[in-house]
Amino acid sequence: MSSVKIHPAVDGGLKPAAKDFAGGTLSCDCAKDKVEISIKGQCAHNHVCGCTKCWKPKGALFSQVAVVGRDNLSIKANGHKLAIVDPTATIQRHACKECGVHMFGRIENKAHPLYGFDFIHTERSAESGWAPPEFAAFVSSIIESGASPDNMGAVRARLRELKLEPYDCLSPPLMDFIATHIAKASGALRA
Repeated sequence: MSSVKIHPAVDGGLKPAAKDFAGGTLSCDCAKDKVEISIKGQCAHNHVCGCTKCWKPKGALFSQVAVVGRDNLSIKANGHKLAIVDPTATIQRHACKECGVHMFGRIENKAHPLYGFDFIHTERSAESGWAPPEFAAFVSSIIESGASPDNMGAVRARLRELKLEPYDCLSPPLMDFIATHIAKASGALRA
């Protein structure tokens, strides 16, 4: 199964999170005047994602995406190079206008269950110790990016080999978190 390549950051196996990880800096691909994003603390809900909206390194079937609290992310350098990829999308993905790397995604809708979290690509950091991916989301969507439907069995087998349970949504704990938020907002559950 190891001939199936998922993402360069996971193909060699998952590395454990560092205890008391303090965070790091995410950088774009530009040769000079890199966009730099500072992250305080550890990420959460790291996963590989097959959707067609998330940024993927060249040749990768999946992106790798995690979240951090909005207050733990700041633009460190060259923020003038950032632009929102799709202003109509729920997640406002801020990418470098020169190299195209997505640096972070932000939800501006305060009623959204994931408002307050920013989406990041931890592989854009030189620091080791980030929490590893925990699952694979939107697996079938890689077909929309050109992956062969005939190879999906091998892709799912490789994900399981990497201990990344494949879902065609988000992981059950994350779906429960979202559903709880919606139920509280609607009054179906008391806050």
